Amino acid sequence: MEFGNDVPFTYVMGGLARDYEGGHGARVQRWLDLAAASRMPFDPRLWTESPIRTTYPACMAVKAAAEQGTEAAERYLRAAREGLMCGRRRLDAAEPLADVARDADLDLARFRLDLDSNAIVEAFGADLEETRSQGVELPALRFGDALVPAAAPYEEWRAAALAAGAEPTGEPPPDPLTALRRFGRLATVEVEAACGLSNQAAETELWRLAGDGRVRPERALTGTLWGPA
Repeated sequence: MEFGNDVPFTYVMGGLARDYEGGHGARVQRWLDLAAASRMPFDPRLWTESPIRTTYPACMAVKAAAEQGTEAAERYLRAAREGLMCGRRRLDAAEPLADVARDADLDLARFRLDLDSNAIVEAFGADLEETRSQGVELPALRFGDALVPAAAPYEEWRAAALAAGAEPTGEPPPDPLTALRRFGRLATVEVEAACGLSNQAAETELWRLAGDGRVRPERALTGTLWGPA
């Protein structure tokens, strides 16, 4: 929000797991700890009911979505993350991944063709090679030549962006409804960050908007996602 279109993103997929083996207990515990620390919604029941076998198909699906532009990739990646971590959706096969493309308003026929193409396999392979060769601990952001862990404070992201030549827009933060219309759906803590609000102020305004029927809350076990009604 601070830098507007001056900081475009290219998504590099690092492939969290080619083949999940064994139980998911330790993995779920770590994710619960991260959810508690970040205050992001998380519903781990997928990982005890019907866990995915691999993350590679979802990674290739993001590369296929990117063939329709950066905004399409952003929408798809967000929808896939919500589906896996909040919606208990098993996204490791073509049809469920196509359902996400439909939800993200992509050209579904083109998405299916791209997902099945050798070009997408090669593009994902290049992403894997890039992340493996640089020893990147994922997730991370790269601004120019500077690698910043995703868990780093925003001040480090900002400093790296400025060092890479980005310039803040100087525009004031949006109100929550404007932010939701821009991004589609956000967690409470994301509304706080995007709008420069305290937790109490963000929740008060979001519930007011929900009472007016202008936003829709969706509970995801450890938190709430908000979307325009």
